[in-house]
Amino acid sequence: MRHARGYRRLNRTHEHRKALWANMAGSLIEHEQIKTTLPKAKELRPIVEKLITLGKRGDLHARRQAASQLKQDALVEKLFEVLGPRYKERQGGYIRIMKAGFRYGDMAPMAIIEFVDRDVDAKGAADKARLEAEEAAED
Repeated sequence: MRHARGYRRLNRTHEHRKALWANMAGSLIEHEQIKTTLPKAKELRPIVEKLITLGKRGDLHARRQAASQLKQDALVEKLFEVLGPRYKERQGGYIRIMKAGFRYGDMAPMAIIEFVDRDVDAKGAADKARLEAEEAAED
């Protein structure tokens, strides 16, 4: 019987999985598109969709709940200032998972997980800003 088997353990401890989801959700919110394995993408979707729902609510309690999961204030701010208003009229289904072949090293099935109406310029924008800041500091 399959009782109490509602999620994938991914060969990790509970603490490791919790940190994994916090990091992956943060990366997805920051870049709005990431590439990962298919099982991780399928497990990440409900986590991020619940965070978007918190961003749509927008109250203080929702902000504190999101901050307890994401661990970075900049990501919570983007969730509530950018993503929440973007999906205000949408009734769910904020995430798209597309299969992306197999990884060369171990033939693991790969997937691209992204927001449905994503900002194309968001991917890598933080890295570009960091490089520009470092170059300005050197001058």
